[in-house]
Amino acid sequence: MVVHSILAAILCQAYVAEARPARCSTSDEGNFKCEFRATARDGSFQISAHGKPTYILNMAEPGLAYGFLNLGKGNIPLPGRFIRSPTEKACWENDVTSARICAW
Repeated sequence: MVVHSILAAILCQAYVAEARPARCSTSDEGNFKCEFRATARDGSFQISAHGKPTYILNMAEPGLAYGFLNLGKGNIPLPGRFIRSPTEKACWENDVTSARICAW
Protein backbone atom coordinates (compact mmCIF):
# COMPACT_ATOMS: atom_id res chain seq x y z
CA MET A 1 0.00 0.00 0.00
CA VAL A 2 2.87 2.38 0.77
CA VAL A 3 4.30 1.77 -2.72
CA HIS A 4 0.95 2.68 -4.29
CA SER A 5 0.76 5.89 -2.24
CA ILE A 6 4.27 6.91 -3.27
CA LEU A 7 3.56 6.11 -6.92
CA ALA A 8 0.32 8.11 -6.82
CA ALA A 9 2.15 11.10 -5.33
CA ILE A 10 4.81 10.98 -8.04
CA LEU A 11 2.21 10.72 -10.82
CA CYS A 12 0.26 13.68 -9.45
CA GLN A 13 3.37 15.86 -9.66
CA ALA A 14 3.98 15.08 -13.33
CA TYR A 15 1.78 17.03 -15.72
CA VAL A 16 1.80 16.50 -19.43
CA ALA A 17 -1.45 17.08 -21.25
CA GLU A 18 -2.40 15.48 -24.53
CA ALA A 19 -1.77 17.67 -27.55
CA ARG A 20 -4.93 19.09 -29.05
CA PRO A 21 -5.52 20.70 -32.45
CA ALA A 22 -5.47 24.49 -32.40
CA ARG A 23 -5.03 27.54 -34.58
CA CYS A 24 -1.78 29.39 -33.98
CA SER A 25 -0.17 32.61 -35.06
CA THR A 26 3.35 33.90 -34.53
CA SER A 27 5.07 37.03 -35.76
CA ASP A 28 7.56 34.96 -37.76
CA GLU A 29 5.34 32.15 -39.08
CA GLY A 30 1.97 33.85 -39.57
CA ASN A 31 -1.27 31.86 -39.09
CA PHE A 32 -1.19 28.06 -39.15
CA LYS A 33 -2.86 24.92 -37.80
CA CYS A 34 -0.93 23.58 -34.84
CA GLU A 35 -0.88 21.21 -31.89
CA PHE A 36 -1.26 22.85 -28.47
CA ARG A 37 0.10 21.06 -25.42
CA ALA A 38 -0.14 22.29 -21.83
CA THR A 39 3.17 21.47 -20.14
CA ALA A 40 2.42 22.48 -16.54
CA ARG A 41 -0.56 23.35 -14.39
CA ASP A 42 0.61 26.98 -14.20
CA GLY A 43 -0.39 27.65 -17.82
CA SER A 44 2.95 26.84 -19.47
CA PHE A 45 2.49 25.45 -22.97
CA GLN A 46 4.07 24.63 -26.29
CA ILE A 47 2.77 24.85 -29.84
CA SER A 48 4.11 22.85 -32.75
CA ALA A 49 3.29 22.10 -36.38
CA HIS A 50 4.91 20.17 -39.21
CA GLY A 51 7.50 22.35 -40.92
CA LYS A 52 7.41 24.99 -38.19
CA PRO A 53 9.56 25.53 -35.10
CA THR A 54 8.16 24.54 -31.71
CA TYR A 55 7.39 27.54 -29.50
CA ILE A 56 7.48 27.07 -25.73
CA LEU A 57 6.23 29.50 -23.08
CA ASN A 58 7.13 28.74 -19.46
CA MET A 59 5.15 30.77 -16.94
CA ALA A 60 7.16 32.74 -14.39
CA GLU A 61 4.02 34.13 -12.76
CA PRO A 62 0.45 34.71 -13.92
CA GLY A 63 0.54 36.74 -17.14
CA LEU A 64 4.34 36.57 -17.50
CA ALA A 65 6.34 33.90 -19.33
CA TYR A 66 9.77 33.18 -20.75
CA GLY A 67 9.91 31.87 -24.29
CA PHE A 68 11.96 29.26 -26.09
CA LEU A 69 12.19 28.14 -29.70
CA ASN A 70 13.07 24.61 -30.75
CA LEU A 71 14.26 24.01 -34.30
CA GLY A 72 14.86 20.31 -33.62
CA LYS A 73 18.20 20.53 -31.82
CA GLY A 74 17.25 21.80 -28.37
CA ASN A 75 15.54 24.81 -26.86
CA ILE A 76 16.86 28.27 -27.70
CA PRO A 77 15.93 31.00 -25.21
CA LEU A 78 14.13 33.98 -26.72
CA PRO A 79 15.06 37.48 -25.55
CA GLY A 80 12.88 39.37 -23.11
CA ARG A 81 9.68 38.21 -21.50
CA PHE A 82 6.27 37.37 -22.92
CA ILE A 83 3.33 39.22 -21.39
CA ARG A 84 -0.25 38.08 -21.89
CA SER A 85 -2.17 40.50 -24.08
CA PRO A 86 -4.82 42.36 -22.09
CA THR A 87 -7.12 42.49 -25.14
CA GLU A 88 -6.43 39.09 -26.78
CA LYS A 89 -6.11 36.50 -24.00
CA ALA A 90 -4.88 33.84 -26.47
CA CYS A 91 -1.84 35.99 -27.32
CA TRP A 92 1.47 36.68 -25.65
CA GLU A 93 3.66 39.67 -26.59
CA ASN A 94 7.41 39.97 -26.12
CA ASP A 95 8.42 43.07 -24.16
CA VAL A 96 11.74 43.45 -26.05
CA THR A 97 11.09 42.36 -29.63
CA SER A 98 7.28 42.87 -29.85
CA ALA A 99 7.00 39.30 -31.21
CA ARG A 100 3.61 37.65 -30.68
CA ILE A 101 2.63 34.05 -30.04
CA CYS A 102 -1.08 33.18 -30.13
CA ALA A 103 -2.96 29.90 -29.79
CA TRP A 104 -6.74 29.40 -30.00
